[in-house]
Amino acid sequence: MEIRKVYVIGAGTMGSGIAQVAAVAGYQTTIMDVVPEQLDKAKENIQRSIEKLVSKGQLSAEEAKHVDRIRYEKEMKSIGCADLVIEAVVEDPSVKQEVFRQADGLCPERTILASNTSSISITKIASSTRRPHKVIGMHFMNPVPLMRLVEVVRGLSTSEETTRTALEVCYRMGKEPIEVNDSPGFISNRILCPMINEAIFAVQEGVGTPEAIDAVMKLGMNHPMGPLALADLIGLDVVLAVMETLHRDLGEDKYRPAYLLRKMVAAGHLGRKTGRGFYQYVS
Repeated sequence: MEIRKVYVIGAGTMGSGIAQVAAVAGYQTTIMDVVPEQLDKAKENIQRSIEKLVSKGQLSAEEAKHVDRIRYEKEMKSIGCADLVIEAVVEDPSVKQEVFRQADGLCPERTILASNTSSISITKIASSTRRPHKVIGMHFMNPVPLMRLVEVVRGLSTSEETTRTALEVCYRMGKEPIEVNDSPGFISNRILCPMINEAIFAVQEGVGTPEAIDAVMKLGMNHPMGPLALADLIGLDVVLAVMETLHRDLGEDKYRPAYLLRKMVAAGHLGRKTGRGFYQYVS
């Protein structure tokens, strides 16, 4: 199946990044969000990102022009024209399933529906549609324009054609797709988020300060970024959502979210996007 038009639902950090790389790859791209301010912010972030990439020689001026053709919508007006829909809304199963129900009803049978979920079952998401064979996970990494990995997650009913097409889209975007079976957290977050959660337990129990814990992991384990700084980058709300999914779906106590993580999310200290997490950030 040839993909020409990509429709991204959700104009947050991940959605705007996905729309950017899709447009740069030459796809006719639309990004949709029900919050107008979010669309304005996405447009600004995409432009800022493009300017940085051009200034560093990582993107040509010709490629940069493609983002000027991104369409921004407050309603799903043109979703019926899409060949590939990529959902990038909040990490909540009920919200994602409702988005997929709507997209399924508005899109022709040929359209592939993909989710950028970082942990939720693709099979469960697909069950809310009449086309489970055309539902797949495309889990991009943050920041999308810079990170090469995309986890391509097959649900129980995902077809070979759908998988092949998703892989081809990733390659055209300049990504390195890795096929993954549908399991809570997939590969990346099944391994990463429990490590971050354990680092948060270490802070909670007074084993060390955030600075000390991150320094140990960087200097001793050769990690480019400490787990708590990484948690701030990902978003503590996202980390909590992943841990809750792992804990609920796998049923093992080792995936229990740290109380400090829950408390920080409740306080709105979500990391870089709110200016405060384990560290403070100046905008």
